[in-house]
Amino acid sequence: MTDELDRLTAALRVTPSPDPAAKAMALSRAIESFDRAQGFPDDVRPLSDAPRRSGGWKGVHNMLTRLSSRPILAATTSVAALCLGLAVFLPLQAPQPDMVSLPEAALNPAPEAPDVVAETVKTGTSADEAAAGPAVRSAQQDAAPATANPAAPAVPQAPAVEQLAAGSDSAFLPAPPAPEGRAAANLSTPPQTLSAPPQSEVAVADAAALPAPANTDSFANAAPNPVNVTAEVPVSTFSIDVDTASYAIVRSWLMAGNLPPPEAVRVEEMVNYFPYDYPAPEAGDAPFRPDITVMPTPWNPDTKLVRIALQGALPPLADRPPLNLVFLIDTSGSMQDPNKLPLLKQGFRLMLGQLRPEDQVAIVTYAGSAGEVLSPTPAADRDTILQALDRLEAGGSTAGEQGLQLAYSVAARMGGEGAVSRVLLATDGDFNVGLADPAGLESLIAAKRKSGVYLSVLGFGRGNLDDATMQALAQAGNGTAAYIDTAQEARKVLVDQLTGALFPIADDLKIQVEWNPNAVAEWRLIGYETRALRREDFGNDRVDAGEIGAGHAVTALYEVTAPGSPALRNEPLRYAATPARPIGDDTGELGFLRLRWKAPGANQSTLLETPILPQGTPADDDSRFAAAIAGFGQLLTGAPQLGSWGWDQAIALAEGARGSDSFGYRAEAVTLMRLAQSLAQ
Repeated sequence: MTDELDRLTAALRVTPSPDPAAKAMALSRAIESFDRAQGFPDDVRPLSDAPRRSGGWKGVHNMLTRLSSRPILAATTSVAALCLGLAVFLPLQAPQPDMVSLPEAALNPAPEAPDVVAETVKTGTSADEAAAGPAVRSAQQDAAPATANPAAPAVPQAPAVEQLAAGSDSAFLPAPPAPEGRAAANLSTPPQTLSAPPQSEVAVADAAALPAPANTDSFANAAPNPVNVTAEVPVSTFSIDVDTASYAIVRSWLMAGNLPPPEAVRVEEMVNYFPYDYPAPEAGDAPFRPDITVMPTPWNPDTKLVRIALQGALPPLADRPPLNLVFLIDTSGSMQDPNKLPLLKQGFRLMLGQLRPEDQVAIVTYAGSAGEVLSPTPAADRDTILQALDRLEAGGSTAGEQGLQLAYSVAARMGGEGAVSRVLLATDGDFNVGLADPAGLESLIAAKRKSGVYLSVLGFGRGNLDDATMQALAQAGNGTAAYIDTAQEARKVLVDQLTGALFPIADDLKIQVEWNPNAVAEWRLIGYETRALRREDFGNDRVDAGEIGAGHAVTALYEVTAPGSPALRNEPLRYAATPARPIGDDTGELGFLRLRWKAPGANQSTLLETPILPQGTPADDDSRFAAAIAGFGQLLTGAPQLGSWGWDQAIALAEGARGSDSFGYRAEAVTLMRLAQSLAQ
């Protein structure tokens, strides 16, 4: 017995030399097959039948259909050739019959798989069908007409590794669906006599072991705002922003067990994610009311935190104009994941319940090209709209420009006296056909903005999220940007906050603060880096800015430092001019707030001014919680202004300012802070 084991061990240690010719042949045939696959006509593999992203060979197909360069294909084929080599060499290392008693089937290996071209000639099938594998062949047979020959025996298939050796493109890609009648013809062809065993699970395991596609998320952000010397830069000007996408993206990263990249964090969007109980404007006043609070800065006792809050008016439901909504839905292949198109459908189903009978809905989709799936339909016809949504499937490339052009065209057709028209773009931002760069798309939307149609953007999914494009489109389209990663977030954006998201009460809203150098020596705006405007843009009505919707609240935070404070960060200039009379000594003001906006559809702006006084409104839970979230965002970006203030202090501040928290958003934020603290350690 020992001698037999020794001989077996010795045989297993023998490693045959690789066969360069076999490897070269497999590589050559794979490249030829890939080139042929690129020439398939459109009717061979319809976009609606694009495979779902999943494990096994479907996952391999999905990966390879995204590859377009021959070097990447060659690298992938080399991996396949290596698997082929292992499959060929392993039988040579198996014990011989004179060593160990083996089953008869193992002693009679299956003959080499027939050449695909030869089998095509013998059976009358296509090259793809000849090497498709049992799963694909079985699916085609199941779909065969009833006239097929039921007595014809099934054709045994070669293992996946032998398909690789035969050079079939089906070793890499599932065969395209057979034209009508082809499956029936295949069933009646004489079977090929093969003794190959059934297809094994080795190929599926190999496919699952392939590395996941690289994360190509991109984010719109800019360098953090600096600490400004008031005597040199006394004025701060920016466009209002009520987007919330960054907070949801940060949450998605943390819930996945990772700290978000700093560029994904926009502090103002994190602060504005939460509802606040700010005082509403009186009837007949401006469409929003400013509220100013001055309080000690949580992370620096030698500075002050100035919170500027705006609360939009919420008109009665009967006073709101009709809505014309165009759902512009990305149905490209990148949207097939469960947290993309399926979640999008779920969110829009929730939204339909909030629309009124006089509102209208249209659906436009884009993948390889754009199409109008649902013509303008009254919201009361809920079943028709839901049926159109349910028919949507993901597949193809991403012709975003065509989709936008068509959506604006449909919105223009809907019209209506006094109606609000808005395009709701739902996408992962992966535009790859036609105009694709953010700057070009922004110019396109800026031109369309003149038609009076608003554009809002809803982002879905991770992995190739193009946040930069989404932000550019929303800002250029006088709309908002949100990121939806859960059904709960879909409800928040599309149900709870629907009115503010769809009914604008002020367009091109700009904020300008002039700081009094005798009361404020230094200042910095926390966030709003991507919304900065030049000082002269404030009075220029041709310069676009953000919008505010019905019932929306907006929060901006400044950290200011008094003259002589130990917290000053800039050394005085040697040659700085000294004013003969200190400016602002007799006012007692920290600064002066100016707001400009246009009524929806108007061309001329309105100005509102109010001083920023040292006392302001007393700090409440809303003010303290906003400060805690601002600290949360700065901790994620590593802001140097926080000093030794850390996670424990941020968590304690947020926990103590949760207030009533009807929807549980603040409790969730505290949980995310604790999670970020653990990940940071």
